[in-house]
Amino acid sequence: MAPVQWLPGEPLMQSRAIALAAEHKTLQASLTLPLQARALVVFAHGSGSNRTSPRNTAVANRLNDAGFGTLLFDLLSSDESRVDVATCEYRFDIDLSARRLVEVIDWVAKGENTRNLHIGLFGSSTGAAAALVAAAERPSLVGAVVSRGGRPDLAGADLPLVKAPTLLLVGGDDKEVLELNKEALGHMVNEPRLHLVPHASHLFEEPGAMDEVVRMTVRWFRASLL
Repeated sequence: MAPVQWLPGEPLMQSRAIALAAEHKTLQASLTLPLQARALVVFAHGSGSNRTSPRNTAVANRLNDAGFGTLLFDLLSSDESRVDVATCEYRFDIDLSARRLVEVIDWVAKGENTRNLHIGLFGSSTGAAAALVAAAERPSLVGAVVSRGGRPDLAGADLPLVKAPTLLLVGGDDKEVLELNKEALGHMVNEPRLHLVPHASHLFEEPGAMDEVVRMTVRWFRASLL
């Protein structure tokens, strides 16, 4: 993966569309670095989604406004995405998503423009499981994890290995996912916090629901990464 070159005299908030290499696949990504950023949040989207997820993009924009860098990337190559649309064969492949996320974390830790930044992970749906597995595999690099409407239960045996402070955000009306999050909590030893967003469903489409997600996310990363 080539370093990102920022040009002198550019705006305080610099964004680039970049290509990342993971497992010999090319993954499209969007990297945004505010001037003087001290931390970078890497996003892992859920099944059937990609780096353009409107909800994750909304969270990323607010993190940028708060001074955090963000990296949103596709977990699948363009060819794999086309196959997945037809067959759904990659959507619950947590191992694949986690492996690629780990490679991206390693790139961030070594990148010319990112190596001095503290790293947080934001995972939604199945991407939350990938984020937790990656956090377990890179405990010295991952400083915090936030899960939005996530499936942490799919992280399985890696749950007790997660050391990073972890926030689980779940819609108060998302009963099935809430039970799965409670189940995952019983296997975690890093004192994770479960926060219910009142009256919110799985997609947090209700008025004020995403605002609450953003508020809690910014607060968590500020406390854990800065």
